[in-house]
Amino acid sequence: MIEEKIKILAERIKSHSSAMITEEAVKTAVVLPFFAALGYDIFNPSEVIPEFTADAVGKKGEKVDYAIKVDDKIRILVECKPIAVHLDKVHLAQLYRYFSVTSAKFALLTNGRHFQLHTDLDEPNKLDPLPFLKFDLSDINASILSEIKKFGRNEFDIPNILASASRLKYTSEIKTQISSLMESPTEEFVRQVTAGLYEGRFTSAVKDMLTPLVKNAFREVVRDSVQSRLSSALADTEVIDVPVSAAEPNSDEVVTTAEEMEGFHIVRAIVRDIIRANRVIMRDQKSYCGIIIDNNNRKPLARLHFNRSVKYVSFFDKNDEERIRIQTLDDIYDHAQRLRDTAAAYAEGKNLVLESPVAEQGG
Repeated sequence: MIEEKIKILAERIKSHSSAMITEEAVKTAVVLPFFAALGYDIFNPSEVIPEFTADAVGKKGEKVDYAIKVDDKIRILVECKPIAVHLDKVHLAQLYRYFSVTSAKFALLTNGRHFQLHTDLDEPNKLDPLPFLKFDLSDINASILSEIKKFGRNEFDIPNILASASRLKYTSEIKTQISSLMESPTEEFVRQVTAGLYEGRFTSAVKDMLTPLVKNAFREVVRDSVQSRLSSALADTEVIDVPVSAAEPNSDEVVTTAEEMEGFHIVRAIVRDIIRANRVIMRDQKSYCGIIIDNNNRKPLARLHFNRSVKYVSFFDKNDEERIRIQTLDDIYDHAQRLRDTAAAYAEGKNLVLESPVAEQGG
């Protein structure tokens, strides 16, 4: 499965990025396995063409690292850089020239960790300077994975990819700008959002006073949005209580605490857009509080170990159980992507089988 192969690459990047200091290391360790995961025959030079050159470019000896053929036509051009290189527009030069003289429809610029996909949304046969899709291969979520899958050899469909490319391109840039404003509000933005709230001249001192307030307010808007989503999950769904006898026979000591209930609702809110909330069920046990899918113990989403002073949450996104120490319930949000990945697997009909013992982190 593509998902499993991508996860292997993600772990490889996390574990061995320090060894990918050369372009060749990036190609061997990440780029070729990435295209192999998408179903391309990386050992077939007629399908994955290394050191591709086109005479029409006009620069003697200039090449792109790979050209990928689909149905005997060049469709994807690939340029690789060492993992430490910060990808920039200057690195698009070769791709830009080759794009206009080949049948390629997409160009990929990557340093092995960060991937940027470009096409010609602005002007036909002219590579857009801004990518329509950017992602960190070491940190893939379900929505990005669904876009990556569209480039699979057996799924490759240009109209299908382009249908979402425009939305992705502008959404990505808007998110980048919003994130930038959240961290470092510009003077213009501070002026806009505080217009009418402060009478008098907008001096440097006033700007210094208002900027941190705007920054904190921005963060609170996001936090309130998350809280609203959690409240909606509580209002719209029904908690299914499983009798204690069904959870653990012969036990009269199972007590569901307020913290366990809150933790359960946090987890369900996090995955609500991945899997229907009414499929996420709490089943309390004597030693932990289980959060499962479809009321099935063989579909664990998370386990809350809150019955002692040190709290842990177990995750199941790596085909085994990993127990992580948390300080507060808010820490669960730090692992939202792990929960979403597991929920996505169940939404696609997979069962995660525990294959190794629990691994504890943080004591």
